[in-house]
Amino acid sequence: MWIADHWKDYGIIDASQGEKLEHWGKYLLVRPDPQVIWNTPRNLPGWKKPNAHYHRSARGGGEWEFFDLPEQWTIHYQKLNLTFNLKPFSFKHTGLFPEQAANWDWFSEKIRHAGRPVKVLNLFAYTGGATLAAAQAGASVTHVDASKGMVAWAKENARSSGLEDRPIRWIVDDCMKFVEREIRRGNHYDAIIMDPPSYGRGPKGEIWKIEEAIHPLVASCAKLLSDQPLFFLINSYTTGLAPSVLSYLLGLEVGSRFEGSIAADEVGLPVEHTKMVLPCGASGRWESR
Repeated sequence: MWIADHWKDYGIIDASQGEKLEHWGKYLLVRPDPQVIWNTPRNLPGWKKPNAHYHRSARGGGEWEFFDLPEQWTIHYQKLNLTFNLKPFSFKHTGLFPEQAANWDWFSEKIRHAGRPVKVLNLFAYTGGATLAAAQAGASVTHVDASKGMVAWAKENARSSGLEDRPIRWIVDDCMKFVEREIRRGNHYDAIIMDPPSYGRGPKGEIWKIEEAIHPLVASCAKLLSDQPLFFLINSYTTGLAPSVLSYLLGLEVGSRFEGSIAADEVGLPVEHTKMVLPCGASGRWESR
C-alpha cells in the first residue's frame, strides 16, 4: 500500500463503527467511511466533541451537523509547501483527499529529476491538489474539470500556495471531449494524471460511468503522450475496481507502446490511535525507465 504519512496538518485520529475521527488543522471532524467495519471502543474525547459531524442517511446521502466550524479554513502540506482552502460541502467532502499526497510525492520527484521541461495533463482535476504539486515541482499543467466551481476553487488554492503565476491552464470542460480535441489539435503531454469519478455528468449533462468509459479514455489519452513520456497515473475510488485492473489498462494502452514499469496498489492513511492504515482507494502508475 502507498501511504500518505507525511501530513502534519491532517490525520485520522481514530476509526470505529463506520466512521473516522480526523483533525483538519485545529478542527475535528467525524465522517462516515465504508471501510471502517470494525466496532472498537470510542474512548477518545474527540468523538464526543467534534467541530462537525456528517451523518449518513439510511435513504442515501446525509447532512452535516455543525458545532463550532468556520465556513472556510486552510491546511498546509509542508512537504511540498502547498496550502489548501477547505469547506464542508455535499456528501461529506471538504475539498481535499489527503491520501493523494502519496501520489503527489511520487510524481513530484519524477518531475524534479526529469532534467527537461515537463507538460502535465490533469483530468477530473477537482480542487487542484495534483495540479499544484506538479506545478510546484516545475511542470506546466493543464487542469481540466467539468465543474466551473471546482476550477475556481483550484485557482484559489493556487493563489494560497503562491502558485498563481505558474504556467497552469485552467479548463472547464468534459474531460473526454477535451482529450478528443487535443488529439485533433496535435497536442502532446509528457505526463497524464486522471482521477475519474464512479459516476458523473459533464457541463452539458453528459453521463460518465467509469466501467464503460475508463478504457476508451485511457486509450485516447495514450495518443496524447509525447515521444518520451514521464508517467501516467490513474486514481480510482470505485468499489470493486481492483488495483490490478488499473495496471492492466496501463499495460494495454501505455506499456505496449513505451518502455517503462507499471505498479498498482491501494492508497491509504495511517490511523494514529490504532496504528492501522485505512485504505482509501487505488492507484495505477506507469513510469518511464
